[in-house]
Order: sequence, then C-alpha cells, then structure tokens
Amino acid sequence: MTIRKIAFSGVIGAIYAVLTMVLAPISFGPLQLRVAEVLCILPFFFPASTWGLFAGCLIANLLSTYGLFDVVFGSLATLLACLITAQIGRADRQSVGSKLLACLPPVIMNGLIIGAVIAWMTARDTFWSAMILNGATVALGEFIVMYVIGFPLMLILPKTGIFTFLKEKYGL
Repeated sequence: MTIRKIAFSGVIGAIYAVLTMVLAPISFGPLQLRVAEVLCILPFFFPASTWGLFAGCLIANLLSTYGLFDVVFGSLATLLACLITAQIGRADRQSVGSKLLACLPPVIMNGLIIGAVIAWMTARDTFWSAMILNGATVALGEFIVMYVIGFPLMLILPKTGIFTFLKEKYGL
C-alpha cells in the first residue's frame, strides 16, 4: 500500500465518520438510514478505500447506544461488505450487473450483523424474532442508501474527471 493510497483511505474514513456523526439521528438504531454507507461503493473502484471505511465506521460507532458490540461488530460488517465489494470490482468494473451486485454486500452484512447486535442488546429473550425484525429494518435502510443513491453514483462517478484523475495521477 502506497502513502497515497493510505492518505486516500484516511480521507474516505474521515468523510464516513463525519457524515455518520452529523446525521447521527438517522444513522443509528433499528430503523437507520446511514447515508455515509453510500461510500461503500468506493471499494468497487478503489479497493484501498476499504480500510478507511472500516476505520471511519469504527470511529462513528463510538457514538452508538449499542456500545462496544456495535463498535466491533458494526465495523466488521462494513469491513466484510467492503472486501466483498472490492472483489466484485476486481472481477468486472464495467457491467451494470456487477455494479448492481456490488451494492448488495452492505445490505446483507449490515442486515445480518447489525440486526443481531441490536437484538442482542435489546431483546435477548426473543433474540431470533428481534434479529429478523431488526435485520430487516436495517437492511431496508441500507438498501435505500445503496440502490437509490449508491447505484446511480456508480454509473455517474466513473465518467467524472475526479475518477480519471485519481486513477491516472495517483494510481488508485
């Protein structure tokens, strides 16, 4: 990993953390619309952004009312989703199908893992039913962010000068 990739990753992580914190009322809870998650499309194009997103999520989750469980497992959910998204991008960055598929890992990982965290922290006696309900609501919010905002950005951003600049000038 080059210094440029580390710096780029750090900037992405900072943006993730700030967006989550500024939008905290809608970023946490069983029904969440974490707008910062739209940045999870970036590993598709720039795999180095994965580690910044993981760090940014970890920092942002320090505000979570679900405590250490959300800091650890919520951040791991983002890390896993970004690693899978990066793999999809390595296989095919051009087709619309791969871009549609790349939006799915954050929906699945956050639905399952955050759904379990919320259920564990709030309803241990009815864990499985709470996990299904919380997982569905978290996945719904994630689906909205990834497919209503993220997917169109995946189609538009590669055509912008900033993407070309980052690829050619910085080797990202």
